[in-house]
Amino acid sequence: MKNAAYEREKAVAYAHKWAFGRNPAYYDFENIGGDCTNFASQCIRAGGGAMNFTPTFGWYYINAYRRAPAWTGVVYLWNFLTRKERSVGPFGTPCELSELRPGDIAQLSFDGETYGHCPVVVATRPEILVAAHTEDADNRPLSSYPYRKIRCLHIEGVVLP
Repeated sequence: MKNAAYEREKAVAYAHKWAFGRNPAYYDFENIGGDCTNFASQCIRAGGGAMNFTPTFGWYYINAYRRAPAWTGVVYLWNFLTRKERSVGPFGTPCELSELRPGDIAQLSFDGETYGHCPVVVATRPEILVAAHTEDADNRPLSSYPYRKIRCLHIEGVVLP
């Protein structure tokens, strides 16, 4: 296995293209819990994220019924991307808000306890702007969300098979 660069420009271009639409290659989870992490995963995949087909603990999408929890679950995506042992797929590290770059992920907690929204960073100057599904958005100021807690994730690269 070798590491490859995460292509942030491709992730951001994908986010802009599909922020207000749905790629027909993926199921829309909007009406069954939300589509934000599915959208974030699609963006990361567009940036070169090789899928990890490890049952339960991987990161993959085959169809609506055959996917890893990390593909569509906020907490599971965080756990996969920050895993300690390197395995196939994208990886990242927690970072400060000021360290976010386009293509990175912010996870928001509206109740101060549970992280439940996962927008994708599309710009960082002059302010942090995001794209997201569930409440579809593109170039939305991150500061406009009424979150109580935030955690940020910098995507560092991709482990290739």
